[in-house]
Amino acid sequence: MPVPTKSTSFAERSNLTLRMSCRRFMRLTNGFSKKIENHAHAVALHMMFYNFCRIHKTLRVTPAMEAGVADHLWTLEEVVAMSHSVN
Repeated sequence: MPVPTKSTSFAERSNLTLRMSCRRFMRLTNGFSKKIENHAHAVALHMMFYNFCRIHKTLRVTPAMEAGVADHLWTLEEVVAMSHSVN
């Protein structure tokens, strides 16, 4: 029976996407987070936008729509309204 190989390509691609689109991960930029709470909120906002608001070329829909979690393309207004209702 063949032994399955482990691949980190999906995790590495996710990390690269996050680093390239969320400049708070680079220390020498204006957006560098000094407080961990601000950093966590910035990452959460990026992930919401990436999964619910941005149409991906290969999927032709958002990842949330492809997974069946969302039934429409979210606007930034909906994300902000949702974040205010959670707090």
